Amino acid sequence: MKERILVVDDEASILELVRFALEREGFDVAVASDGETALKSFSSRPSDLVVLDLMLPGKDGLEVCRELRQQSQVPIIMLTARGSETDKVLGLELGADDYMTKPFSPRELVARVKAVLRRTEPRDLAENQVLRVGEITLDAVRHRVTVGEREIQLAPREFELLRMLMANRGAVLNRDLLLEKVWGYDYAGDTRTVDVHVVRLRQKVEDDPAHPRYIETVRGVGYRMREV
Repeated sequence: MKERILVVDDEASILELVRFALEREGFDVAVASDGETALKSFSSRPSDLVVLDLMLPGKDGLEVCRELRQQSQVPIIMLTARGSETDKVLGLELGADDYMTKPFSPRELVARVKAVLRRTEPRDLAENQVLRVGEITLDAVRHRVTVGEREIQLAPREFELLRMLMANRGAVLNRDLLLEKVWGYDYAGDTRTVDVHVVRLRQKVEDDPAHPRYIETVRGVGYRMREV
């Protein structure tokens, strides 16, 4: 069955350009030009990934992202205007898994769509394992994370980031390595992406995110999962 991609943008030319590029690669593509239509489309037939423009009439992309996250962990790639660093960070904080700035190359967008989808595919047997650090348990087979008796919901990138840290506990992982292994492609050195996801992850797995027990910042280098 073809993977379904929902593309949301109020510019008809971009919708058609992205639709053509994705359909040429074998994806089933649905389009929407505003936030309300996008949410209705997703509710009636959920997609495997959403490409979501930030600037939309009515409900903007941030609100749509927030509402999608309330009902699904579907991967989301946010489209933003060049230079809107604050919006990029806010989009990531709301649960977007990736972002691209306009104007963008359709080929690069397709590559990022494929990379994000690969991250949500079932792992091979070598990676299908249960990891435990302190009270955190990560079950890669069931895509499930618990802290003590409490199950927590993680977006796909958050899950992969936690898995990477837990699998290499005690080792310092620099931001560039995390970008390569978790995001799966050259992210042009935008290490702020890693920092935003670590903040979100701490808010979900740490009792006191301001004084983390598990995910340690190694200043000037990266992050380490402490051997608790």
